[in-house]
Amino acid sequence: MAETQRFGDVAIERRGRVAIVRFDRGDRANALSLEACRQLTQAARSFENDCEVSAVVLVGNAQNNFSNGADLKDPDLARARSASLAERRLLMQTGGRMCRAWEEIEALTIAAIEGWCVGGGAALAATCDLRVAADDAMFYVPEIERGMNLSWGAVPRLVHLIGPAKTKRLVILSEKVPAKRAAEWGFVDELSAPGASLAAALALAERAASLPPVQIRMIKQAINAAAFALDRAVSHADFDQFSLAASSGDFQEGLASFLEGRPPRYTGA
Repeated sequence: MAETQRFGDVAIERRGRVAIVRFDRGDRANALSLEACRQLTQAARSFENDCEVSAVVLVGNAQNNFSNGADLKDPDLARARSASLAERRLLMQTGGRMCRAWEEIEALTIAAIEGWCVGGGAALAATCDLRVAADDAMFYVPEIERGMNLSWGAVPRLVHLIGPAKTKRLVILSEKVPAKRAAEWGFVDELSAPGASLAAALALAERAASLPPVQIRMIKQAINAAAFALDRAVSHADFDQFSLAASSGDFQEGLASFLEGRPPRYTGA
C-alpha cells in the first residue's frame, strides 16, 4: 500500500522503492513562493535517512504547468525587499537551499514536466538527475527580462547540461524553448505524449528500483563529484548578486512592467 506524507502543498507518495513528490499550489501557475521552496526543501531533506528509496519522481501541477517560476506576488518576497541586509540575504538563500537539497538526494531523481517550466521551475528541474517532458512542454528563463540575475545555483547546472552557448540563449536572450528543442539541447532526457510525462518518469524510476540500491547511490555520487566539483565555487554569491540586481532601477522597471502588462523601458540605472 502506498504511503503519503505532506509538507503543506507538497505530498510524498511512496510505492516500494519509488517515491513521487508532488508540489501543487492549486492554481495553473504553480509558482514557487518562498514558503513553497521551504516545503520542497523539507520534502527533499526527508530522504536523508531513507535507505529504501531508489528513485524519486518530482512532478508539479500534472494537469497544467510544472511551475511558472518564482512567485513575484509573494508577500514574503515583498517583505524581503524592505528588510535589513542580514534578513534579506537570509531570505534570498531560500531557493538555493531548496535546489541544493534536491541535488543532494542520494536516490536517482527524475522530474516529470508538463506545460510551462519557467525560471525557478527550470532551476529546480535542473537539479534532478533526469528530466522527462511532454512534447508540448515549454522552457523559459525570464529573469533578465525582469531586471534580475538567475540565482539558486542554476547557471553552472545549466552549463553542465546544455553548454555555455545554449545557456546564454536560454538565460541571457530568454528564448522560449519547446521540449523537442530542449531534448536536442540535452536539457530533456526523454519526451512523452502530453499528459504522460509522469508515467514515462515512473517507468524510468521502476527501472532504477530494479537495480542494486546502494550501487545506484554510490555511482550517482561519483558522477556528481566528477561533474559538479566547482559549482559552489562559481555560484556561491549568486544570491548576493540577486540582491544587488534587485536594488537597481531596472529591476523596479522590470517588475512594474510585468505586473502592469506593458513593455519594459530599461536604462541601465
